[in-house]
Amino acid sequence: MTSTTNTKKKLIEVAIPLEAINAASVREKSIRHGHPSTLHLWWARRPLAACRAVLFAQLVDDPSSDLEKFPTHEAQEAERKRLFGIIEELVKWENSTNEEVLERARTEIRKSCGGELPPVYDPFSGGGSIPLEAQRLGLPAYGSDLNPVAVMIGKAMIEIPPKFKDQAPIHPGARNRQFYRNAEGLAEDVKYYGEWMRERAWERIGRLYPQVDLSKEYGGGKATVIAWIWARTVPSPDPAFSGVQVPIASSFLLSTKPGKEAWVEPIVDRQAKTIAYRIRHGGTKAEIAAAKEGTKAGRGANFRCLMSDTAITPDYVKSNGRAGKMGQTLIAIVAEGNRSRAYVPPTEAHETLALSAKPERKPETSLPNDPRNFWTVDYGLTTFGDLFTDRQLVALNTFSDLVHEARAQIETDARTAGLSSDPTPLRDGGNGAKAYAEAVSVYLAFGVSKATDYHSSITTWHSSREIIRNTFGRQSLPMTWDFTEANFFSASTGNWLNCIEWGVKTLDALMPRNTGLEIQHDAQSVSYPERTVISSDPPYYDNIGYADLSDFFFAWMKPALRPIFPEIFGVLATPKAEELVATPYRHGGKDAAESFFLDGMSRAIANMVAQCSDLFPATIYYAFKQSEVAQEGISSTGWATFLQAVVEAGYAVVGTWPLRTEMANRMIASGTNALANSVVLVCRKKEATAESITRAEFIRALKRELPPAIAELQGANIAPADMPQSAIGPGMGVFSRYRAVLESDDSPMSVKTALQLINRELDEYLGGIQGEFDADTRFAITWFEQNGTGKGDYGVADNLARARGISVDSVKHAGIVESAAGKVRILSRDELDEDWDPEEDRHLTVWECLQHLVRQHEKDGISRDTAVLLKKIITQAEAVKDLAYCLYDISANKRRDAKEATAYNALIADWTELTKAAAAIHDTSGDRQIRLDI
Repeated sequence: MTSTTNTKKKLIEVAIPLEAINAASVREKSIRHGHPSTLHLWWARRPLAACRAVLFAQLVDDPSSDLEKFPTHEAQEAERKRLFGIIEELVKWENSTNEEVLERARTEIRKSCGGELPPVYDPFSGGGSIPLEAQRLGLPAYGSDLNPVAVMIGKAMIEIPPKFKDQAPIHPGARNRQFYRNAEGLAEDVKYYGEWMRERAWERIGRLYPQVDLSKEYGGGKATVIAWIWARTVPSPDPAFSGVQVPIASSFLLSTKPGKEAWVEPIVDRQAKTIAYRIRHGGTKAEIAAAKEGTKAGRGANFRCLMSDTAITPDYVKSNGRAGKMGQTLIAIVAEGNRSRAYVPPTEAHETLALSAKPERKPETSLPNDPRNFWTVDYGLTTFGDLFTDRQLVALNTFSDLVHEARAQIETDARTAGLSSDPTPLRDGGNGAKAYAEAVSVYLAFGVSKATDYHSSITTWHSSREIIRNTFGRQSLPMTWDFTEANFFSASTGNWLNCIEWGVKTLDALMPRNTGLEIQHDAQSVSYPERTVISSDPPYYDNIGYADLSDFFFAWMKPALRPIFPEIFGVLATPKAEELVATPYRHGGKDAAESFFLDGMSRAIANMVAQCSDLFPATIYYAFKQSEVAQEGISSTGWATFLQAVVEAGYAVVGTWPLRTEMANRMIASGTNALANSVVLVCRKKEATAESITRAEFIRALKRELPPAIAELQGANIAPADMPQSAIGPGMGVFSRYRAVLESDDSPMSVKTALQLINRELDEYLGGIQGEFDADTRFAITWFEQNGTGKGDYGVADNLARARGISVDSVKHAGIVESAAGKVRILSRDELDEDWDPEEDRHLTVWECLQHLVRQHEKDGISRDTAVLLKKIITQAEAVKDLAYCLYDISANKRRDAKEATAYNALIADWTELTKAAAAIHDTSGDRQIRLDI
C-alpha cells in the first residue's frame, strides 16, 4: 500500500498490546508529581504511555518483515510476544525514568532503523506529549504549533532542557544548600529563584494577605488564610430595597465531610437593610440542604432575593452585569487550622483591604462571543482581565514584574558562577549567562501563568474535599456565582511555591536523550527535517477552541516572556483565523466551519504526505466527541470529516487502534457501547498507481478481506466495545488504497458512506458467527435478542427451536431456559446451577460455558477460581470468546442493555490475563486435582 515496494512492515501495522497501553494510559490520569501536564495546563493531552508505545511500534519492524529470521507464523508470534513484553514494561509510569527499560526500547529501535535514529515531527504539538516521548526514546524531537502557549510548552519540555542538561546550579550558596541535592541544575535554580521572587513579592504586597483571628473552637490565635470566599451581588429587584446589594450564590456549603459539616448562614436585617454572614457547624438535614442551594431558585442564573424573597431572573442578572452593577461580598474565610480547615466569618477589615487593591494594569483582550464555551460575556465580564479580582491582578502583576528582575539577577549570578558572558540570547541558540538566565525565567513565567488557573474569579470552593477548584475544570470558561480567592503566600492550593514546585518536579523527571526543537508555524506549510517520521495529535474538529481558551494564559505569558521571544509574543492575542477548528461562530455557520476544517486539514495532512519518510508509517491521533458519537455512531460527522481529509490528502489508512484514557469507573458509568476516547490512525502513502473501483467491487473486497482481519482482532482480544473502531482500520485499508470508490453515478464515495458499509460488514460478521455454535446456543442467542431474559410464547420458541433441528425441551435439558405455563424464558446467570461442572455435563453448550464464566468473573475477576473454570472449558474457549463478542453486540447495540454489555466487555478485556492464568494450571494424574502455579 506504500509508494516503495521494499518498505518493511512495522509492528503497529500488525498488532500492539492494546490492553497494556490502555491500562497504563488510564493509570496515568491519576499521576501528578513529575508529570509534564503539571508544568503548564494544556487541553486534551495524549497520555505519555500511549505516545511512547505508539512511537516504539511505529519504528520497530514487525517480525513478518524478516522471513529469513522468522519464517513461520509461530516464530513471528513468538517474536511479537517478546516485543509486546518490551512495550508492556515501557508504558508503566514508574519506568518513565528507568534507564534500563528505556535503553532496551532504544536498542530495538536502533536495530530496526539501521543504527541511525530518524527524527520525529509533530506539526500539531500542542501539549508536547509526542515530541517529549520521542526524545525520551533517544530520537531527535521536533514540534511546531500555531499557538504561542503551545509553542512555549514545547520549548520548555524538549528544547531548553537538553541545552542545559549538564549545567550545574549557579545560585549563590549552591554548594552549601543540601535542600536541593536531588535536583538537576536547571531545576534547582528555578526553585531557588522562585523562592527569591516570593520573598520580594511578600515585601511588596504581603499587607494585602493578612492573617485572620481564630475562634476558641479552633484554638484561638492567628492563622494564615487559605482562601477568601466571595459571592457576586446585584441590587435587590424590590424597589423597597433597591440600594441593597444581595448575594447570588450557588451554594453556602463549606464542608460536607461527616462530622465536620460547615456552612454559611446569611443573617438578614430587613429594617436596617443589611446582610451579614456567620459560620454554622453541623445542622439538620434541612439546613444543610438549604445551604447547598445558596440563593439559587432553579437552573442557570435564577436566584431569589434574600431581602424580599422576590425572583432574580437571568435577564435581571445580565442587565445589571452589563451595566457594571454586579459586585462582590465576602461570605467566609478559610484558614489553616490545627490539622483541619478553619472556617471564619468575614470581617469588614478583610473585605475593605481586599477591595482597596488598585492594579496598574489588566489584560484587555476581549473574550470571544462564543456562548458554547465562554459564559461570562452575557454577565458583563467581557475581557480576560474582568475574570480576576483587583487583588489578584495586583499580585499577578507583581510576580510578572519579578520575572524580569529575577532574570537580571540570574544573569549576574551566572557570570559570577563562571558562565560565559556571551550576549547571544536563548532564541538564537545562546548558552551563556544571558541565555541561561532567560531559560530559568521561562519556567518562572510559567509559574505566573500556572498560578492564574487558581487565581481567578472563576475558581470555586470544593466543599466535599475542602480545596479550591481550578479555573479550567473543563474546556470552557463558565460563569461562577460564588468564588474563591486563594492566598499566594499560604501553604495550600494555589500558593506561589507550589506553582514553581510543579515545574521543578517536571524538569527533574524529563529524560532529554537527544536534541529538541519547537517552532511557531502553521501545519499547512511548515517544512520538516529530512527522513521525518510523522506522529501527530491534530485538533479534533470542533471539540476544543484552543486559541480562544489559551488567551487566558497568553495574557500573562506575554508581559513576562516577550523580551525573550519577541516574535512569538509580538501579537495582541493568539492567532485565530488560521486555527484548524470547526468553530461555527467564527466562520459564519456550521457548514462553512466544516468546509474550512476539511480544506485546512487536507492541506496540513498533504504537507505530511509530501515530506514524511517512505520507510515508516505515520500515526495520527483522533479524539472522539462522545456526544456526537452517541448520536451517529462510528460514522459521526467529525470523525468522517477528519478521515476524509486524511484520505484526500494522499494517505492510505492501514490500521486503527482505539485508546481508552478514562478511569475504569468512568468507562462503566458511561455504558460500554461508548466508543474509546481516541483512535490512532496508522497511515502509509497511497500508491501512485492506485486505480478507481466501483461500489460493488469495494463491497466484495470488504467481504473478502474484513472477516479474517476481524478474526485477527478478536484473536488479539480487542474488547467488544472497541471492535467498531478497530475494524475501521482494515476496512479503510481497502477503501483508501484506491484512488476512488465510484458510486453508480460515477461520483466518488464519501468516507461517511464507507464507514457505514464497514460497520454493516462487521455486524454481518458478528451475526455470521452464530452459525458456528451448537444448536441450543443458536436458539438462545436469537431468543435473547428478541426477549432478553423476559418471557415469550412457547409456540414462538418451539418454531425457533425446530428451525434449528432441536426442541424447546432440548434447550431446557441443557439448563438454558425455563418452560412453564405456555411461556419460555432464558435463565439469568444468577439462576444457573452453582454446582455445575463442565466435565460432568453430558449436554454441554457454549452458552452455558460463557454464562458460568461471566458469573465467576463478575464475582472474582481474574482469580484462581475463574482461571480454573476457563481451564475446564478450554476446548470451548474460542467459541466462548466469539459468543461474548456476539452477545456484547446484541446487548449494547440492539437491546441497549449497558449492564449486560459491560459483563461481556469486561470478560474479553481480561481474557489475556485469564488465559495466562489458565495456562499455569496443571492437571495431576490420578485424582484430577487442580493446581495453580501463579
